[in-house]
Amino acid sequence: MISRGSQWRRWEPHIHTPGTVLNDQFGGCDAWETYLSTIEGLTPKIEAIAVTDYYVTETYEKVLKHKAAGRLPNVQLIFPNVELRLDVAARSGFVNIHLLVSPEDADHLVQLRRVLTRFQFQAHGDRFDCTRDDLIALGKRADPNITDDRAALQYGSTQFKVSFAQLRQVFLESDWAKKNILVAVVGGAGDGTSGVRQAADATMRQEIEKFAHIVFSSNPAQREFWLGQRSFTIEALRERYNGCKPCLHGSDAHDLTTVGQPVDDRFSWIKGGLEFDALRQACIDPERRSFVGSASPRSAMPSQVISHVSIANASWAQTPKIPLNPGLVAIIGARGSGKTALADMIAAGCDAISQEVWSANENGSPSFLVRARQLIGDAAVTLTWEGGGATTQALDGRDASGHLSFPRARYLSQQFVEELCSSSGVSDGLIEEIERVILEAHPLDEREGAIDFAEFREYRTSRFQQARDREADSISDLSEWIAIELEKESLVATLTTQVAQKKILIQNYNADLAKHVVKGTEAQVKRHAELSEAAQALRSKIQAFTNQRRTFVILKDEVAS
Repeated sequence: MISRGSQWRRWEPHIHTPGTVLNDQFGGCDAWETYLSTIEGLTPKIEAIAVTDYYVTETYEKVLKHKAAGRLPNVQLIFPNVELRLDVAARSGFVNIHLLVSPEDADHLVQLRRVLTRFQFQAHGDRFDCTRDDLIALGKRADPNITDDRAALQYGSTQFKVSFAQLRQVFLESDWAKKNILVAVVGGAGDGTSGVRQAADATMRQEIEKFAHIVFSSNPAQREFWLGQRSFTIEALRERYNGCKPCLHGSDAHDLTTVGQPVDDRFSWIKGGLEFDALRQACIDPERRSFVGSASPRSAMPSQVISHVSIANASWAQTPKIPLNPGLVAIIGARGSGKTALADMIAAGCDAISQEVWSANENGSPSFLVRARQLIGDAAVTLTWEGGGATTQALDGRDASGHLSFPRARYLSQQFVEELCSSSGVSDGLIEEIERVILEAHPLDEREGAIDFAEFREYRTSRFQQARDREADSISDLSEWIAIELEKESLVATLTTQVAQKKILIQNYNADLAKHVVKGTEAQVKRHAELSEAAQALRSKIQAFTNQRRTFVILKDEVAS
């Protein structure tokens, strides 16, 4: 069976079990049975579990034994999560650090214990290593009244603190730790770095968060911060904290009622296979491979996603059942491996192959199904859709393009793509496809009844075309006015010369007029001259007002248009 590839799967990165060292509230003789049954019945199902405990791994080993006995069938990945307490105070305790350990190394428990042994705690005039025996010894030394080993282990675990400088040094000196352990820090205020609020500890908080690969937090604001979507950009996070970090959230269950039940159903989702490497990939690309929410992110509606392809009555099909990934973007394979055949069969199942292709000549058609028509026989393809339901179509095209059928996908065949990419330039097919995509990108209620792209384009561009026509008319009018003004300007010199000549004529006429004045009528002539000047001045004013009125009318027309 071919793998579907990377998918969103629910992980439980922080969950305790019955027998956890601290705050064990599971209780009862059948606690393990109830615990396992609860996980097996969870919805959405958990497929990866990080078994968490303080300083030791015994509960992780018990879960592995139950898994080997047939329990937890849905859980395909189980790995240890060792919870440590740093010697850095938070609001209501100390900052918690989690070591998420890859189980890929068959010897990982031995190697993990070697790493834990290097964490040391100085107290009561002695050195205590991070081992079960030394934690018991620390508990008894801290409280001499304790004689029970279990009680001493619990008390010693509350006293043991790991120095951050020591933690960093252990990783620096251990290639195995760097390769197989991812460090998660709690982001909350109670026992996380958000509770480190003293100005003197600001640098320590930054160093801890910089050292960590993962932040345990379900707070949307923290997730946005660690993805570079708030006050810090991705470049600033890379410079100050070694890059973006995924935010994950677990139930942190210490009793049966909270097993796999985080607050507000804030489940952790990782996109990838059920392997520890998927968590590493989430650290590299946290935005696209990690998520906290009640359901996994969806890139498309389930009814539009094909989940499986099944080919029946086809002995020539080496893989008759093929699962498809919801994010599938390419079919990759060697030449002749069946890439085009698979694409053609999916298109046939969607009834997306045109009747022209089905009726084409077998010798000249680029379609695999048409060329192999004589060999296909009664083969049929069944597409199973993510939202439920299935469609079955014959691969010889006998039931294609029926009067009640409709294409459930748009098929751009290899021939179509080759035509688009040909050296002959932009083809009609490319233009038609672009127009189709643009039209279908608009909801029906925005198309105003348009049935094709040409009508839709006419509707959307008519207003702008009208505005363009008005502007073109305005430009034409302005051009005409400018031409008239230029013509007038060219006449200024000629008219100036004519004015000078007219002035000379007027002077001559006035001289001649004086010669014709009868003696004794000088007063009447003078009065006549004054009236003539007054009339001329009045005519000039009337002309000026007429010009102003014409200008106002022109402005009014421009504003109205």
